[in-house]
Amino acid sequence: MVKDDPALADVWMLVREHPATLHRATRELAAALADAYGPRFAVWHTDELLFGVQGGKLVLRTLGGGADLPAPAVVCVRQMPGPMRSDREVTLLRHLERMGSTLINTVDAQLKARNKILQLQELALAGLPVPDTLSYATAPLEGVVRSPHLDTPCVVKSVNGAKGGRVFLARDPGLLQEVAGSLTQDTPFLFQEHVAHSHGRTLRVVVIDGEPVDAVLHTSGNGALAANIAQGGTATLCAGRYPEAEELAARAARALGLDIAGVDLLFASEGTFTVCEVNAVPGWRPEMVTVAPAITACVARRLSAR
Repeated sequence: MVKDDPALADVWMLVREHPATLHRATRELAAALADAYGPRFAVWHTDELLFGVQGGKLVLRTLGGGADLPAPAVVCVRQMPGPMRSDREVTLLRHLERMGSTLINTVDAQLKARNKILQLQELALAGLPVPDTLSYATAPLEGVVRSPHLDTPCVVKSVNGAKGGRVFLARDPGLLQEVAGSLTQDTPFLFQEHVAHSHGRTLRVVVIDGEPVDAVLHTSGNGALAANIAQGGTATLCAGRYPEAEELAARAARALGLDIAGVDLLFASEGTFTVCEVNAVPGWRPEMVTVAPAITACVARRLSAR
């Protein structure tokens, strides 16, 4: 993206490196922020920036022209936490924070959100309902699936997967043992209690600054476990239909320190819910017209707080 005068922009959106395609919700939010802030707003990809130390001071520069950039006042991070690496994207985010930028969401909150086990640790310590889950650090996967503490049926998923990818239901120990050798071992997996009442149904609540602003019910179309739109599910707007769930979602976002969150809830029963996972860079349906304005207002509050 060419910026006429990048030094003018004090509100940034930080997204993935080229040539990653921006998701529809990210484009919608970028348009809303551009309308609100004009030349004060810019979208930056992580591969467009250089950063370091010169003369004992932190510096930030453009890759192409080498122009010095002042630290922006506010950075809305739309870099998906899952693929973030501590020696790449996380280092850039920390550099921006150390230069004085206000990040939405903060680095620490992003790191908690990127790993589903870290999320569960925080949520459980906050007293929020979560499914029973087992994971590991360096134990061999073939040994993990034979643990007497691993109950089936269980949901198996990567600790940093997204959009319902790398998720399946293991109905019995035999299946787990058969597939263990075929699963990629670049990141650990978690083995989570199958909440049968919610099979194929997930409630997504978008929370901004601790308040639920919209909700959508995702339902799988073919009886599959995952109800994600990316996996062929359908979506029904339902803001206000499940007030207890929306309050639980707000508590989950606050427990992780997230300014912006998409909280996925499971139906433990028709009247109770449990937290499935929390996303730091949530997407939303085009019909969810309250979300982009709520994030724009969040940015405005951060600017005024400075």
